[in-house]
Amino acid sequence: MELPAEWQKRIAEYQRNEITEHHIYQRLGETIISPENRKILQDIAADELHHYQVWKKYTGRDIEPSVLRFWRHYWVSKIFGLTFGVKLMERGEEKAEKTYRQLEERIPEAETIWRDEQAHELKLINLLDEERLRYAGSIVLGLNDALVELTGGLAGLTLALRNTRLVALSGLIVGIAAALSMGASAYLSGRTDDRKAQPLKSALYTGITYVVTVVLLIIPYLILSSPYACLAWTLIMAVIIIAGFNYYLSVAKDIPFRKLFLEMAGISLGVAGISFAVGYLLRMTLGVDI
Repeated sequence: MELPAEWQKRIAEYQRNEITEHHIYQRLGETIISPENRKILQDIAADELHHYQVWKKYTGRDIEPSVLRFWRHYWVSKIFGLTFGVKLMERGEEKAEKTYRQLEERIPEAETIWRDEQAHELKLINLLDEERLRYAGSIVLGLNDALVELTGGLAGLTLALRNTRLVALSGLIVGIAAALSMGASAYLSGRTDDRKAQPLKSALYTGITYVVTVVLLIIPYLILSSPYACLAWTLIMAVIIIAGFNYYLSVAKDIPFRKLFLEMAGISLGVAGISFAVGYLLRMTLGVDI
């Protein structure tokens, strides 16, 4: 069958994507301990290889996988979790739906391939019981609490103390104490809740997330000399952390990004603004000048 040159080029791109994803799924399947999850990944890898063979009938040639894309998605999956990695990869295929529909006019197999891709997505939704996603609630608790408390606390301390080292010291002391308190609360809460999550792990995820967030927010106060520049960079860092984490959740757990991001960012920045004003009022009322 003779196809337009533009279609030939597009089909060759699909062929490269399919063989690349075949190798990605196959390699990830080899690293999975769970037999059930490994079987699902191997089945999807076999489907991708079949799709590659279908497209090959129309290009008439073998095409090498994209080495860069293979390693990028492989390491994203290893670092950020399998669910995040494969869902991020499948998101690219969702954008190809319109093109697949156009190809159905001359290539009947295009509809079958698209249906297979949809089946992949359904399998992936229930693919893994990843620990990091099971404890997403604990991570959100630690992250959100640290962002709200520290952005507010640092804003107030910045205006009250106006000394970057003092603010950093105060922030670290308060932050570490709060992290221990949050971890203990998460542990006690888990002990009285009939959840699948283990109380100790829940406490660790909450506490560690809190400490990491505290350190990231305080770094500007250890580098810069202007307290107000430090506060500005801390608020920017807070927004970046919120955006990054919410993007991760939006992909891995199919949660709308915009609403959650605006909510978390609004709360953190709002508390920071109020605390900044409180710090000013307290300094003026108590007559403290450092």
